[in-house]
Amino acid sequence: MKYALLLLLLAAARLPGKDSCLECHSQMTGDLQAPASAFQSSVHFQHGFTCADCHGGDPNSDDPDASMSKAHGFAGVPPRTAVPKLCARCHSNPNFMRKYNPSERVDQNAEYATSVHGQHLAKGDAAVATCIDCHGIHDIRAARDPLSPVYPLNLPKTCAHCHADAAHMAPYKIPTNQYADYLKSVHWEELSKRGDLSAPNCATCHGNHGAKPPAVSSVAAVCGTCHVFEEQLFDKSPHQPAFAAMSAGTCVVCHSNHAILKTSDQLLGGKNAVCGECHDPDSAGGKTAAQAAGLIQDLQSRIAAADAILEQARTSGIEVSEAILRQTDARQNLVKARANVHAFAIQAVSQPVQAGLAIAAEDYRAGEAALKEKNIRRMGLATSLAAILVTMAGLWLIIRWLHSART
Repeated sequence: MKYALLLLLLAAARLPGKDSCLECHSQMTGDLQAPASAFQSSVHFQHGFTCADCHGGDPNSDDPDASMSKAHGFAGVPPRTAVPKLCARCHSNPNFMRKYNPSERVDQNAEYATSVHGQHLAKGDAAVATCIDCHGIHDIRAARDPLSPVYPLNLPKTCAHCHADAAHMAPYKIPTNQYADYLKSVHWEELSKRGDLSAPNCATCHGNHGAKPPAVSSVAAVCGTCHVFEEQLFDKSPHQPAFAAMSAGTCVVCHSNHAILKTSDQLLGGKNAVCGECHDPDSAGGKTAAQAAGLIQDLQSRIAAADAILEQARTSGIEVSEAILRQTDARQNLVKARANVHAFAIQAVSQPVQAGLAIAAEDYRAGEAALKEKNIRRMGLATSLAAILVTMAGLWLIIRWLHSART
């Protein structure tokens, strides 16, 4: 308490723009200069904070003995176990944080204490992640800064610094393949290749300051924060009570956890079908999966056939825009049928498939009719051209006859 009060008094008495620590270390070389260089890129520097706000000391004095005097509250490098409380001195104070960002959260330290990291730290384990391991030390940037270690695109690699290090994770008996698996996932593809910063990363499923793995019983709820419709279907399906009885992880049984691959109809039927891992082909479940796969593949092929004939008609100059627009409804039924797989009931898949097939069939007939019209137009054009040629030939013969008659 006295230390915090001393720092506040020093901050109040600080000369405007004066930071002797930064001035001195900026003129040094190597490891002594690095913190000063890094600090000038930080969000703290941008808001006018000095080295003394974290390390103590007197930033007004150019005398090293005075500026780094314990009498002026100099604490030097804080131990790792003290870092969360040091950061919380400001970040848990709503009145203080409101000056800089009224919407900034102030519960990070309280949440960190509930995390696996915080619980181990409270037991004296200094090897676990603290604020500086995720946010940096001197060059702490705003989370929305693309150079920040906690920027969505950078966060997986930040977590991997520890969680992909076999030696570091060995005492905790935690696997180290999560990052490698995540890089194969559709989530990483959306985040890295498509630039969707809302795509799931480590913090989306595990939390950030309160990080811990989801309980097996809550995996579906975690996935359901994004995949709401699929979660609702699964909760009413016969698999829900079966998986619960086995204490299985619901969504991860079929989709995995970190290596979540892009879904396809092959998950239902075929030699690599996920359903086949539990259901024999001749069992009721196996037959249902194969039937659902067949229905979906049939709709997909009918939609593709309708698309092809409509495109042929369109490029021939025949008006088929209404049918092309209607194909959107057929595709929406295909999407719904694929989502309804999570109900694990053939009727749930069959209904949108039948609706989509009806639309695709109507559009295919529209394409056929358009191509027939094209042929009729061509025949009419050919007939007209023939009539014109006959007329021209007749006129030429008449003109020639008249010319010969005069002579």
